[in-house]
Amino acid sequence: MVRPEYPRPNFRRDRWLNLNGEWEISFDGEPRFSGRITVPFCPQASLSGCGSVEVGDVLWYRRFFDAPKAGRLLLHFGAVDYRATVFVNGNEVARHEGGHTPFTADVTSISGHARNELVVRAEDPAADRTIPRGKQAWTPRPDSPFFYTPTSGIWQTVWLEPLPARHVDSLRLRPDLARGIVDVEVVGDLAGDPAVEVRYRGRLVGARKGSGEVRLAEVHPWSPESPAVYDVSVSAEGDRVSGYFGLRTIEVADGKVWLNGEIYVQRLVLDQGYFPAGLLTAPTDGELRRDIELAKAMGFNGARKHQKVEDPRWLWWADRLGFLAWGEMPNFRRHSEQAEMRLSREWEEAVVRDRDHPCVVAWAPINEGDGLGPDPARFLESLRARTKSLDTTRPVVSNDGWEHATTDLCTLHDYAPAGELASRYRTLEQALQAGARTRPAYLPGYSHRGTPVIVSEFGGIAIGGHQGFGYSRVANADELAATYRQMVEALMDAGPVEGFCYTQLTDVEDERNGLLTFDRRPKVDPAVLRPITRAAKRR
Repeated sequence: MVRPEYPRPNFRRDRWLNLNGEWEISFDGEPRFSGRITVPFCPQASLSGCGSVEVGDVLWYRRFFDAPKAGRLLLHFGAVDYRATVFVNGNEVARHEGGHTPFTADVTSISGHARNELVVRAEDPAADRTIPRGKQAWTPRPDSPFFYTPTSGIWQTVWLEPLPARHVDSLRLRPDLARGIVDVEVVGDLAGDPAVEVRYRGRLVGARKGSGEVRLAEVHPWSPESPAVYDVSVSAEGDRVSGYFGLRTIEVADGKVWLNGEIYVQRLVLDQGYFPAGLLTAPTDGELRRDIELAKAMGFNGARKHQKVEDPRWLWWADRLGFLAWGEMPNFRRHSEQAEMRLSREWEEAVVRDRDHPCVVAWAPINEGDGLGPDPARFLESLRARTKSLDTTRPVVSNDGWEHATTDLCTLHDYAPAGELASRYRTLEQALQAGARTRPAYLPGYSHRGTPVIVSEFGGIAIGGHQGFGYSRVANADELAATYRQMVEALMDAGPVEGFCYTQLTDVEDERNGLLTFDRRPKVDPAVLRPITRAAKRR
């Protein structure tokens, strides 16, 4: 079985049927199934078994399944890029637009016991730059090192979930560190109140009947240094679901970021979430864990998941291992009213999917103004309002990199050499100076209002030669470590910078500026980099 782990870790059930593995596929735009593909890998990925970079705008998938006995039978898709239409036994059961967020179909009434036909039509028009794609190229072979091989069709797990007729539909957990409670919201067509139990390291620390507040007998804050996770189980009428939460606060005040009431410096690494054989899909769950462990070994306490709504399993590992995450939305490249609507709708789905993860400490729906039209402030303000309406507990970055509207963090991208960084970030005035970078920090009519300054992209150093892209080059690993030290010290010296994000964790295809190679081999001993990354902030 490919990717056999349960794909939705914060709303789990023991009984489920994984539909990953071999499917039939058609590449010619019609349901003429002559090929084979290994789901959940996209056809452009070598692990799919297709090895096909030349993929048309419409793919058709098919497989058969035997339906388990159930009062209700749900069919789940982790992600299908970009527009999906799903049929079971010839009946349309779902339509979904958005290449990075999940959707579900109820197939109870049209599934027989044996050999049910499941067909998926996936439409991903490569040339349409109004679709939110992130770092995916719009040509079969990328013509820029900043963009990577595209992903078409199914790229996350597909699974069936048999349920009793009455069951839990959703579970929302709202922890409150100051009060030592968690507010549990259970939604479902249930005859009675479900039993809710909360455990910490196997010990029962709270319980109640039905939705409401659970007071915790033990209060342990979550942080990267101490990732305390509480497990929650909800049982009702033959249905049992599991979730988890962490007790932590994230706030911005007085020009600083505060984690659990203490000043906290975010030492992040830019992570594209691409893999040589799987592209956007990690070959195994263990490789998601390994990326976090390697980043932590180099001293980083979190990542910007750049231009990607990441696999929920990565977030699960970040929660368990203690690793901060900024949630981002893949951006479009050409502005239109429809592009704005597409991004806004999918961004809302992403926030709702991920807002219960303690590792997520910031939302960043737009990067560097990608694709924004003639009135960027209007769209940025609308995205901020939408995000705040769904989650009031985290800071929202207006436009990561520059040209901010209203923002909770002043994030700046700066690939200058160490000497310039050392000069530029000694005072707030110098950091925000209009000529300090190609674009101003704020849009006209907006200005800095005391929010923390984070240099959320810098570095990008490549080693040797002239193959692949790097923002700058050094001769060898020793020079990379020395240059990295100079850059981090420049940012962490006395001045306004309260955190950073280094570009980047790994090489990706022709972009060769990672601290790891594309196949995850360290270019510098992590033990050498760790004390550099962890350098104390001078105040």
